Amino acid sequence: MPNVTVSNHPLIRHKLTLLRDRTTGTAHFRQIAREISLLMAYEVTRDLPLEPIDVETPLEMARAERLAGKKLCLVSILRAGNGILEGMLDLIPSARVGHIGLYRDPATLLPVEYYLKLPRDIADRRVILVDPMLATGNSAVAATTRLKQAGATALKYVCLLAAPEGIATFTQAHPDVPVFAAAIDRELDSHGYIRPGLGDAGDRIYGTR
Repeated sequence: MPNVTVSNHPLIRHKLTLLRDRTTGTAHFRQIAREISLLMAYEVTRDLPLEPIDVETPLEMARAERLAGKKLCLVSILRAGNGILEGMLDLIPSARVGHIGLYRDPATLLPVEYYLKLPRDIADRRVILVDPMLATGNSAVAATTRLKQAGATALKYVCLLAAPEGIATFTQAHPDVPVFAAAIDRELDSHGYIRPGLGDAGDRIYGTR
């Protein structure tokens, strides 16, 4: 999987263990997911371009660097994507934000779109698509396709957990889009859930069923 990066940071691995624990309550789960997403944002933005700039410190003029080009765009797959969007915004507060509303048909496991709101100039921005789980891969494929239709060309996908089946589906459909995950689990079950996984991320983030 040459286009897939799995984080080996000890803090991410530790916090992911806490997310997996069935006894972790809603408030704690939400906070940990936010913390992991901040750390993942650090990983996925390593290659952002910089440009030189002169800055006046309290002592003298200095040559420094700042981010070059337009601000990033973070796109969340609703609703669960918002659970990790906020952590990324903690690190990148000036990023633009888009949303794609998708739900998974329980019979076919295929995504159904119900909402789309993106920055008008998304074609000029680096885009990071976020969702906690890459399970079947169908929602991630559909969301990425919509982003490309809107003009996005510099895309990355970030999730907490991925299944091998979801990675295969996504990378076959969008081999040009790098995938960043906190972990790759064993498999999908017959209902499309990641095993061993952490349950339904959206339900655990928002305390619903």
